[in-house]
Amino acid sequence: MDGIIVLIFSPSRLTAQSLSQPRLLAIEGGLRTFKPTRRLNTSVVAEPFLNGTSSNYVEEMYYAWLENPRNVHKVLNTFCFIFDARGHHVAQLAPLGIVAADLNPKRGFYGLVESDLDKVFRLPKTTFIGGSEGSLPLREIIRRLEMAYCQHIGVEFMFINDMEQCQWIRQKFETPGVMQFMALPFEEFLQRKWSSEKRFGLEGCESLIPALKTIIDKSSQRGVESVIMGMPHRGRLNVLANVIRKELDQIFCQFDSKLEAADEGSGDVKYHLGMYHKRMNRVSDREITLSLMANPSHLEAVDPVVQGKTKAEQFYCGDNEGKRAMSILIHGDAAFAGQGIVYETFHLSDLPSYTTHGTIHVVVNNQIGFTTDPRMARSSAYPTDVARVVNAPIFHVNADDPEAVVYVCEVAAEWRNTFHKDVVVDLVCYRRNGHNEMDEPMFTQPLMYKQIKKQIGVLQQFAGKLIAEGVVTTQAYEEEVARYDKICEDAYARSKDEKILHIKHWLDSPWPDFFTKEGQPKTMNCPSTGISEEELNHIGNIAASVPEEDFTIHGGLSRILKGRANMVNQRLCDWALGEYMAFGSLLKEGIHVRLSGQDVERGTFSHRHHVLHDQNVDKRICIPMNYVSPDQAPYTVCNSSLSEYGVLGFELGFAMASPNALVLWEAQFGDFHNTAQCIIDQFISSGQAKWVRQNGIVLLLPHGMEGMGPEHSSARPERFLQMCNDDPDVFPKLSEDFAVRQLYDCNWIAILQPFRKPLIVFTPKSLLRHPEAKSSFDHMLPGTHFMRIIPEDGPAAASPEKVKRIVFCTGKIYYELTRERKNRGMDAAVAVVRVEQLSPFPFDLVKAETERYPNADLVWCQEEHKNQGYYDYVKPRIRTTINRTRPVWYAGRDPAAAPATGNKPTHLAELQRLLDTALDLEAFAGKV
Repeated sequence: MDGIIVLIFSPSRLTAQSLSQPRLLAIEGGLRTFKPTRRLNTSVVAEPFLNGTSSNYVEEMYYAWLENPRNVHKVLNTFCFIFDARGHHVAQLAPLGIVAADLNPKRGFYGLVESDLDKVFRLPKTTFIGGSEGSLPLREIIRRLEMAYCQHIGVEFMFINDMEQCQWIRQKFETPGVMQFMALPFEEFLQRKWSSEKRFGLEGCESLIPALKTIIDKSSQRGVESVIMGMPHRGRLNVLANVIRKELDQIFCQFDSKLEAADEGSGDVKYHLGMYHKRMNRVSDREITLSLMANPSHLEAVDPVVQGKTKAEQFYCGDNEGKRAMSILIHGDAAFAGQGIVYETFHLSDLPSYTTHGTIHVVVNNQIGFTTDPRMARSSAYPTDVARVVNAPIFHVNADDPEAVVYVCEVAAEWRNTFHKDVVVDLVCYRRNGHNEMDEPMFTQPLMYKQIKKQIGVLQQFAGKLIAEGVVTTQAYEEEVARYDKICEDAYARSKDEKILHIKHWLDSPWPDFFTKEGQPKTMNCPSTGISEEELNHIGNIAASVPEEDFTIHGGLSRILKGRANMVNQRLCDWALGEYMAFGSLLKEGIHVRLSGQDVERGTFSHRHHVLHDQNVDKRICIPMNYVSPDQAPYTVCNSSLSEYGVLGFELGFAMASPNALVLWEAQFGDFHNTAQCIIDQFISSGQAKWVRQNGIVLLLPHGMEGMGPEHSSARPERFLQMCNDDPDVFPKLSEDFAVRQLYDCNWIAILQPFRKPLIVFTPKSLLRHPEAKSSFDHMLPGTHFMRIIPEDGPAAASPEKVKRIVFCTGKIYYELTRERKNRGMDAAVAVVRVEQLSPFPFDLVKAETERYPNADLVWCQEEHKNQGYYDYVKPRIRTTINRTRPVWYAGRDPAAAPATGNKPTHLAELQRLLDTALDLEAFAGKV
């Protein structure tokens, strides 16, 4: 029997059937058929097309066909064409009719004649195109499939390896009848009033506003109470005005170049600012909180920050499934494809300690990145292909069809609510102006912009459609536009009454119970960090125990825990036990502690062991820190993915949600923060100055020159010190609250204060096990404080007038200096002072130490190279402290391009030279 063979593609298998049993299934939104060259016998018809043997053959043939269609038989040539030509490739997605990539293969139905199209097919249960009908003519099947998948929406989902999810998507787009005023006036108003200002308008993608509104409305109807958003510049002011509902007069104030800022700090350009607003959602009749995170020009850098803040909000309200708080990320097409942080963020999406239970990604697909077209900007057909790595469905939609946009956004919101997984909406649009309003796009895209100038705006298109259909009248449309214009004019008039700019009006993460109404700390007192001896013993015993019964730990770990118990008995703490004391005491007070990073559960140097693993039961763990107290706050310690940029951004966002938490990120080695430098520079160092945003994130960066080579040696402290905002040439005014006032004025350092600043800690490596690197419980009792400087307490301190040299230093070089000093019998001649707080610089204590030793010369000693480390930071500040009456000599390694040598003998020789210089009392004789 000759007949038409229909290839049936489903997520589980491909089969071939003759038309004596006619069945059909869409090939991801498309249908292709062909005639066989020979009759199929019964055994062949009954055999699955891709069984254990033939599937490998077909796969090989497909890849051979990709190289050259002539490599395979003509029947397989047709099949491969069918398999490769998906529906979303032929959908009408581009408003301008310009296809950014080669996505339009030839359309046709090979081997079919007109009469074949009238044959009736029985529909399988896996398709929804029939509605209530069980069979349809092939002509109608093709029409319905093309209506579902090849119009203004293109759907990518067949790569998802879950049949239920694929069927859910099919139902949303195949079921017959499922698909049956814009924000442009805001942009026109801005253009009219400030034609020479950069505003990164939304013209060409006005559908973004109803898209976001639809997502928020649908999510609110399903119980979402908080939406955290991140987006680049384009359309930000429009989103602030028409989605977040920021007061228009405050937006217009940002265009007034004559207004002075009322808040401290630099402020930022208007299209970087964020906003936080709680309002009633009219569709759901529920309150909803909307946050748009402030972010810099480093476009996608905000992605993990948004995810971290979302995770924190879910954590603090007990939302373990993401039903109450969610995130929306808006992307540009070029950045979505080009920025590696997008991939890092996607790979956090399903990790237990990082998942936000589904993010809705909206891509504003301009089909161009600044001046670069997609052929030069990416290697994939779509900018959204990165989302396939986490099985996120991708809905491409023509942004000039607002009804299609609204529908796919409804589906996206329902998908996220149903499966709590990521989903992407790709708004294929265009950019009516250049990259910004000052740019001339005709220089580089003349043909595209000739077409854009002819393009009728989406509002006019949609209004014309509604007027033609009798839904609205021309008069009603014009009155609505005029009404919105009057709202803008009234707000513009109010903005003229403003005398100053308030950056605090643009906070994206307010802490209303932490500060006064004026945004100031409620107190400037610095509390004691000490705890009682009883608490020290209790936490120490927890640190040395296995709280769960019948839990077998590794023999080596037993020795470590026994060593901790011995230290507790001796009233001593090493670094690991001190960390236990700090975390445990905070948890007991109800303060949540979250520590994340690569291998932090055990610790890179096998010193921490906060998560114990049963040696006999797979995946059974114990976290002793969660046994400190029955009513304690939870302790979260989590190994991260092998990411610094993404994970540090995530933890920064987590720390934004609440001031009453200790959030720490530890680098595996200190120099690994290099790949997170964007987060450090753009958010941590300058975040408060730009956005009045305080944050208590803590960075733990292992640092020390120990002969391990250029990497794994230096955490690059000079970079952090260079970004500190204190003035090296000004000796600050001393007062009773000098120490805490310094911290308040600086851009980063402290926690456990009446305010929050980032803290950078250069943590030890070899000192984790150094016998002398221990502290007594006496330094941790009530009434004790953090010591900004640890003064000399040996023979030199007993007779300060006999001291010939003060050596200031920080870090592990102290132990090498004191060892060498003792070997040379110079304990009474040389005082060694440790600067524990490098910034803000402890001017008052350094002054006291220099005055204590009036006959001594001053040396700064460091193990880092001269052009690195601390010298360039501390030298001018020490000279300011002593009023430049004495020189500040340098003892350390010579300048170098690399952080450290890779040769161990060279390393040791360099170390000996710098120790010789530091302790040679004649080393600087005769020098000026």
